[in-house]
Amino acid sequence: MAGQTVSMKEPVCLIENDSDGKLRVVRSALGILDQIDQHVVVVSVVGLYRTGKSYLMNKLAGEKKGFALGATIQSKTKGIWMWCVPHPEKRDHTLVLLDTEGLGDVEKGDEKNDNWIFSLAVLLSSTLVYNSLGTIDNNALEKLHYVTELTEHIKVKSNQRDGEESSEYLRYFPSFVWTVRDFTLTLEVDGRPITANEYLENALKLRTGHSKKNQAYNLPRSCLRNYFSPRWCFVFERPASGDKMRRMEELTDADLEPAFVEQAKEFCDHVFKEAKTKTLKQGLKVTGRLLGNLAETYVSAIRSGQIPCLDNAVLALAQIENSSAIERARAHYQKGMADWVAYPTETQEELSEVHAVMEKEAVAIFINNSFKDEDQKYQLELMKVLQEEYEKICERNYKESQKACESKIECIFAPLEEKIRDGSYMTPGGYKEYCNDLKLATSEYRSEGGRGVKAEEVLKEYLERKAIIGQTILSADQSLTEAEQRAEAEQAKREASERENRAMEEQLVVQERLRADQQRTYEENVNQLMERMERDSRNALAEHDRVLQARLKEQNDLLQQGFDDRAHQMQREIDALKGAKAQEEEKKPSFMSTALDTVGTAATLFLPGILPKVGGMAVKWLSKWF
Repeated sequence: MAGQTVSMKEPVCLIENDSDGKLRVVRSALGILDQIDQHVVVVSVVGLYRTGKSYLMNKLAGEKKGFALGATIQSKTKGIWMWCVPHPEKRDHTLVLLDTEGLGDVEKGDEKNDNWIFSLAVLLSSTLVYNSLGTIDNNALEKLHYVTELTEHIKVKSNQRDGEESSEYLRYFPSFVWTVRDFTLTLEVDGRPITANEYLENALKLRTGHSKKNQAYNLPRSCLRNYFSPRWCFVFERPASGDKMRRMEELTDADLEPAFVEQAKEFCDHVFKEAKTKTLKQGLKVTGRLLGNLAETYVSAIRSGQIPCLDNAVLALAQIENSSAIERARAHYQKGMADWVAYPTETQEELSEVHAVMEKEAVAIFINNSFKDEDQKYQLELMKVLQEEYEKICERNYKESQKACESKIECIFAPLEEKIRDGSYMTPGGYKEYCNDLKLATSEYRSEGGRGVKAEEVLKEYLERKAIIGQTILSADQSLTEAEQRAEAEQAKREASERENRAMEEQLVVQERLRADQQRTYEENVNQLMERMERDSRNALAEHDRVLQARLKEQNDLLQQGFDDRAHQMQREIDALKGAKAQEEEKKPSFMSTALDTVGTAATLFLPGILPKVGGMAVKWLSKWF
């Protein structure tokens, strides 16, 4: 399913400061994110105030105006502003642009607020753009001191120890792009041309030695190297002269320096292609609605004086999202059944087929919008909820069938009832006439459509009520001998027995279909669960690989730059990552088997028609995946 998105005409404030100076999430902005079911690519831009951050974000949105630019030394953007647009290249994705308040604003002079704005930009984005002016020198890196304080403002685990391995942050933190505006240098080192990326990595090289000066020099560089991977750099010439710079919102590309226009295009193309879907730990992909809940969770922690904890946020969000996923799946099922079921259905199979389609879609909605459903608690709840909904629909179908059959009987048997009332059958030969009329009416009734699943049962009940009348007519028919009356009475019993059998057979067909529905419900849930677990396992292993490769690259760079001690210290972290990956691969079969047994055992409580040999089912499904 493609999922819903929005296309905003202009940005809105997502996070602002209230009258007490505390950060808060703007409810109307959350309402916009709540409408986005698609996965999101979130690009945040941070940097010192008045460095042209907003211009780059407008370019990414494909507009000249939107995020406020301004031409004075005052910071225009306050808090964090959001602009959601359909992603220009990634199908079924929404591009969420976050423009942050300029850091270091002399008017606000609130270092603590700046740190939280920077931290929130890191927490919410999949790609973080840091914008600065001039060059990447030591002064520029010192101004990026916010990155050195990230671990003071963000925790990965609630029981986190000091010095937690940077690989834990790599799992959550975004990729990093440094954009350097008004760049006037030549990209070369020792007379050799270099790329902008090489320029950044060269600027992040560490100094040997343990002096305080070298430690201070290395600190921001180490943080960038340890917390953000991959990293890119783009340099931009000055876009226009001073007069034109004051009118940037009015200018077209033709009014700007050609080199700047080309550099801006390269930057946008890169972001559109390389910026990944926002994910949480183990590769969980984030939707717009989940992004809004994340923002609210993090800001709530900050407002209460706590440090946002990533693992805690995931656990809290899982409860919110999984409960919401159940309700969304239920609503989809209810609407689908209401739209497609015409009561009464001619057969139980007809109802079952619609149920199968809508249930499959409902389970997919749950699977695609839930996460961290440990012990399959929420999926079992969904199975129970949908079964209850189906039972209500079946009950309504029975009642509608009963009403339809009774109406048809009333109409078709009306002439017979009239003859009974006026005594037409209470004459010699009346019984045969009665039987003949009864047979014709029964045949007409059975030829009628729209009777539903209780056609034979309702007919049987009606004719059972007429049995005493038939006996009375038979006894009064003086044209029949006593032997003939006994024969007719036996025939009536045989016909009644036949109707009983037909009614029982009708209900057996319904019950067999309902049992088959329960089995199919179980297998559909198991199938989608297995596919989800397989996908989650691949994502988790891909995350392990990404973090491991980043640490191996950093270790290799350290070795090449002469930091043998640091490289050897990193080996412990690399070994731990390799061990975690091996454990992930080893536990996969048993984890899936446990999940299958859990679902199968619990499901029998409300799906009594499913196969009881859960272990056998586990073997069957696991053999499909391994």
